[in-house]
Amino acid sequence: MKDALKSYAEALAEALAASDWAALERIGAVLLDAKQQGRTVYLFGNGGSSATASHVTNDLLKGCRVDGRVGFKAFCLSDSSTLMTCLANDFAYEDVYSILLQTYAQPGDVAIAFSGSGNSPNVVKGLMTAREMGLVTVGLGGRDGGRMKSYCDHLLIAPTQSMEMLEDLHLIYFHNLVCAMRVRLGGGSCGC
Repeated sequence: MKDALKSYAEALAEALAASDWAALERIGAVLLDAKQQGRTVYLFGNGGSSATASHVTNDLLKGCRVDGRVGFKAFCLSDSSTLMTCLANDFAYEDVYSILLQTYAQPGDVAIAFSGSGNSPNVVKGLMTAREMGLVTVGLGGRDGGRMKSYCDHLLIAPTQSMEMLEDLHLIYFHNLVCAMRVRLGGGSCGC
């Protein structure tokens, strides 16, 4: 078991080193611009990617709160089980993120989708709706990017075929980004 644990960590480190840092920097620029413009960031995904969206929302809202300044206006679309189950039941599961974006979002806001396959119908439709509404669309994906890549203005694909590793990488990317943005926002170092 120790060898398997070490092998996973080594493969994850290799994938991290092979990541597209320029794409992550561009996503950071989009977020900093949205904050400066008073825009809202909407995040969503399914399963583990939904958990990542929720975690990143917390990091943007609280983790980037520096020197008495507020953090990002960030909202995780999958955090309310009441809304999710209502909309899925009364309409269709593939429509949940589209309906929420149509209800809350404004042109110029940012939609960030997390998906391992990039093919989840609700994620793809959410990105389609966001683009039609004039939001900046960002995807964090895996494998070949799936169908969602066609609807992303900015896309960062974790360079691995492992669902577990790509979910790890998505969270690492955002922890890294939050630390870098906090410095840009005047919050000193990140302890790195």
